[in-house]
Amino acid sequence: MKNLLFLLSTILCINLSAQGKDKDYSNILKSKNIYELNAFLRDAHPDEPRRSVIKPRVMQLMKEYIQNAAPGDPKVKSMQENLALLKRRPSTKITFDEMNAKIKEKQIAKYRAELASGVSSVKYTPSTTQNVYVVNTATTATKAAIPNTEADEFNMLMASNPVEHKNKTVKILNSLFDNDPNAKECIVMIENNSDCNIIVRMEGVGNTKYRLAVPAHGDNSIVIEKGNYLFTSLVCGAQYASQKTVQKPIMVALSNPK
Repeated sequence: MKNLLFLLSTILCINLSAQGKDKDYSNILKSKNIYELNAFLRDAHPDEPRRSVIKPRVMQLMKEYIQNAAPGDPKVKSMQENLALLKRRPSTKITFDEMNAKIKEKQIAKYRAELASGVSSVKYTPSTTQNVYVVNTATTATKAAIPNTEADEFNMLMASNPVEHKNKTVKILNSLFDNDPNAKECIVMIENNSDCNIIVRMEGVGNTKYRLAVPAHGDNSIVIEKGNYLFTSLVCGAQYASQKTVQKPIMVALSNPK
């Protein structure tokens, strides 16, 4: 599924590019910071002469970090992956296709494991009606508490029985492996980066409607018919709404309201 999450990848690339233009690398040759050096290699022009100095330096720093890391250090794996990339290419920057392939690979592994075990791998804290979202009011500096009116619905959607879960998992896996552009359905993945459990509602033409519960700081997927949809959700009390044309697999990322 070559175009998996292409839209999100494009947005991410634009953001990273914009950030790179704003960075000051005038003193990069004095730096010994792995992350700053790594960022320079990703942002700099391929013909930038400082690359010949920076690349071997950051690789040596990565090797030293790995050698001196404490047992169980979670950064070691990413350092090893970046070091392997730098041995093969000018920087750790990856292409859209590579990014999409990695996301697809992780999704397939996740749902294969769920199918084998028969239980969902999603970890979440059930919602309660007592959960409230505290937000600033529009007219004053005081705070207003908004009750969670979707708590019962969220819990009901998350509590699928084993047969329902198996059927959903099989359908998602089939969609992940399906590269047929004429397929009538495709997968939508919702990534919830907010602090609140949410329900994303997708309303299409006529009676075509879907709803997907997504735990806080988690993700969930659903297979829907291709078409035009209005995506809506209450994200920590704030209304989210966006029209989307779903003709290929997409990912939608939601975060805490500002």
